Amino acid sequence: MLNSFSVLETPPVPVCAFLTDDAGAIVNYAAEGAACGLESALVTLVEIRGGTARALGAQMAVRGDGSYCGYISGGCTEAAVAAEAIAAISKGTDRYLSLGEGSRFFNISLPCGGGITLAIHVVRDVRPLRQVLAALEGRRRIALHYAPGTQTITAVKAPTGAISSWSDTAFIRVYRPNLRLILCGRGIELEATTRVAMASEFEVFAFDQTSRDFEASIIDQETAIALLFHDLDQELPWLEAGLRRKPFYIGALGSKRTHERRFQALSVMGYSPAQIDRIKAPIGLFGPTRDANALALSVVADVAQAFFMSQN
Repeated sequence: MLNSFSVLETPPVPVCAFLTDDAGAIVNYAAEGAACGLESALVTLVEIRGGTARALGAQMAVRGDGSYCGYISGGCTEAAVAAEAIAAISKGTDRYLSLGEGSRFFNISLPCGGGITLAIHVVRDVRPLRQVLAALEGRRRIALHYAPGTQTITAVKAPTGAISSWSDTAFIRVYRPNLRLILCGRGIELEATTRVAMASEFEVFAFDQTSRDFEASIIDQETAIALLFHDLDQELPWLEAGLRRKPFYIGALGSKRTHERRFQALSVMGYSPAQIDRIKAPIGLFGPTRDANALALSVVADVAQAFFMSQN
């Protein structure tokens, strides 16, 4: 039964349930809301005109009781969007909503000066959302195919290299597992980089030179490997594990001269120049750094940039 209200009743007041940009958390909030009888809507950013604070495909989840999570702008319009989603839930019908440039809501402006169009989908079938969550849990890419004409969503395999966009008359929202960062090293550099990466909400695995529980199977296409050793011999087994698989990033500590030695050692081991060129060395977005905290920021920023560039 729809969570509807009569014309004499006051619609629920939108209230942010929690702050998140995590796609899995947003999809789960919509799925749980629909499953528990509150009814819910999934709001997706499907068009951008000019500048905007969020990328195409950004989402919010709104429940019939007025609670919501996620962002489709910089936080200035989310409550108003939630109110529109609540109205859509009460009527049981999907709708589009335009904000900013070209919108009928003259009192809602975007700080960036552009305009956006949102697709508000009233969730009628939670199975596609559950399929998305299962795929993310299994660290597989997946997509939601939203067909406005039939007001339906379907879970589909994400095409290789695909990004969230329109395909004919449907919008394809692509989901990727969260960034996984494998840190290998020792001492204060490893400790500081682990701390910064965890604060950035990466999925972090940290190993030092005494670790014996590393499994190469945890390396997938959403994984970055950062080697923070000062010893070429200690890093070689980790480098080999990375080069045999397909992480989106491999970086190693050391000077250009150190990397020349690394190149020679790997060449002797049978790796081609193209394979070795996958290694970012010296590691980091900026450098050289002279303390552990600066190195940690440089490494985490470099990994984040590489991850986001790989999905655009």
